[in-house]
Amino acid sequence: MTYLLFLAGLVGLFFGGEFLIRGAVGVARRLHVPPLVIGLTIVGFGTSTPELLVSIQAALSGAPSLAVGNVIGSNIANILLILGISAVIAVVPMRFGAMRRDFAVMIGATLLLWVMIAGGVVSRAEGAILTAGLALYLWLSLRGTAGSAPPADAEVAAPLWKSALFAVAGLIILMVGARLLVVSATEIARAFGVSEAVIGLTIVAIGTSLPELATAIIAAMRRHPEIAVGNILGSNVFNILGILGITALVTPIPVEPRFAGLDMALALAAALAMLGFAVFGGRIGRIGGGVLLAGYAGYIGLMAAG
Repeated sequence: MTYLLFLAGLVGLFFGGEFLIRGAVGVARRLHVPPLVIGLTIVGFGTSTPELLVSIQAALSGAPSLAVGNVIGSNIANILLILGISAVIAVVPMRFGAMRRDFAVMIGATLLLWVMIAGGVVSRAEGAILTAGLALYLWLSLRGTAGSAPPADAEVAAPLWKSALFAVAGLIILMVGARLLVVSATEIARAFGVSEAVIGLTIVAIGTSLPELATAIIAAMRRHPEIAVGNILGSNVFNILGILGITALVTPIPVEPRFAGLDMALALAAALAMLGFAVFGGRIGRIGGGVLLAGYAGYIGLMAAG
């Protein structure tokens, strides 16, 4: 029964994320927001809603390691797994000039998180700092875009009410899926003697990243790489500033010392690798995607061996 609940939770996260993305993108198009900004903000934040709901639920349920592991693991998976798969499907161009600020915020937020968790707890005051940083980033990203003229090749958006309905329905499904996932994953971890930290870093992190994965694959197949790249950058920023920030505001989050080691080091290394592809190549092809996937496979192998 526990495994069925876990599967139901993953399915709920996937379809809830799909509905939320469809609704959010429809609203953004009605406001004539450019695709890159849609990926960085609306889609990036929307696909991170599962991580937010799972982390709050985990923290309130007395499983803080699941919450922290979920965020760090999702950021690692977003770059090594999701960007890797996208690059294997199609070459992904990355315009560093257009995303300079977003790379800086992602790497800066990762370093800030490393400092915070090294202290053993993410306090409410630190949560307020993270949340304020998210608000500033969102304002800077959306400033001057709403109300602008739509691009010539813009798709016809659904009516505003219909897009909003999809977004609300997706959020409700995500809430149910998050609840099922946290409860079942915790039970599975305890039954097999696996720590909640490892479960959060791997199974739950991949599960809550399914909306990002679906979005990236669809974007790559439809030759809209700017949405896929923006989605990953925006999601990673929101995971740290928004998810841990909001969760810490709800309740302070104690952090296991293990997170300040390999896990945060790999999260930073993955962010720097993505930056390297943007600065030195301006793109990531199939070979680069294969390298990212190999790195993620090695990380999962270390988790399994540990």
